[in-house]
Amino acid sequence: MNVAVIIPAFNEEDSIGKIIADIPLNIVNEIIVVNNNSTDNTVLVAEKAGAAVLDENIQGYGASCLKGIEYLKKKNPAVVVFLDGDYSDYPGEMNFLVDPILKENYDFVLGSRITGNREQGSMPIHSVLGNWISCFLIKLFWKFSYSDLGPFRAIKFDKLLQLNMHDHWYGWTVEMQIKAIKQKLKIKEVPVSYRKRIGKSKVSGTIKGSLLAGIIIITTMFVQIFKD
Repeated sequence: MNVAVIIPAFNEEDSIGKIIADIPLNIVNEIIVVNNNSTDNTVLVAEKAGAAVLDENIQGYGASCLKGIEYLKKKNPAVVVFLDGDYSDYPGEMNFLVDPILKENYDFVLGSRITGNREQGSMPIHSVLGNWISCFLIKLFWKFSYSDLGPFRAIKFDKLLQLNMHDHWYGWTVEMQIKAIKQKLKIKEVPVSYRKRIGKSKVSGTIKGSLLAGIIIITTMFVQIFKD
């Protein structure tokens, strides 16, 4: 099927092996873990589990995703799937995202934690609120209804390149979703399961991290508004 997976990872030695083991190999051709300055054994565990490991020294979720995309330009997969490195997503549900692209010709499929089976406590209240505000603003300015900014997502590789992504930080997800609307991609949301992550979140686990992520997401949105 020529599907590649990109997993940004920063100190995820306890979870990365579980994620790779759960990825359905009947769907996926290549698994790429982008090591973002980890100080633990993330690289060793990922390599042992069979993933290709890239190093990205620029700190940031978006920077890691961009590193994976640059690597894949040589491979030119049909579809790219993104998921987090903390085992909060369910890799076994990957077909929920990939099938609408391969069978129904969607361009971009977003896994929604809000409409799916979400474990209690997996999303702190400030994350749920920030997510709702972001989706509300997208609907207000771009007239498209998302329910989530979830990290588990799949997109045709040629369409991903067409989006010309730039964000190096937490604005990555919302940048992709807004640009997908603006470029009139065929978009679908599907419910996905979500559980408490392994380890402490680098973003929602602290007030400082949550505030920083919120500021970056809102800033990214307003940059896109002024580009319209």
